Amino acid sequence: MSHVVQIQTEIRDPVAIRAACSRLSLPEPVLGETKLFNTSAVGWAVRLPDWLYPVICDVATAKIAFDNFGGRWGEQRQLDRFLQGYAVEKAKIEARKRGHSVTEQALHDGSVKLTIQVGGTV
Repeated sequence: MSHVVQIQTEIRDPVAIRAACSRLSLPEPVLGETKLFNTSAVGWAVRLPDWLYPVICDVATAKIAFDNFGGRWGEQRQLDRFLQGYAVEKAKIEARKRGHSVTEQALHDGSVKLTIQVGGTV
């Protein structure tokens, strides 16, 4: 039986943050306080391509902080790619923790199809 699921992503897992960065060939995220344009934020700093400032992921609150100056200092699509990568990696981590196998397929529209086989291999 097939089920279609939509996920609203909350960034709460440092392992999945690292996996998303690896998946997208981004630098390793760094934990600490990071300066943005006129403020600072504490969390996992993720450097996105061509962004002036990093995206800060606070896993305690599941909030992200960033300043891309309305797209002038970084394209929204790069953040969207990271959030999608995080969601895919987190879903794979959780499925595998429960002993399920996972296959992944990139679709033409940019979305990702995950097939999770409960309790066995695909």
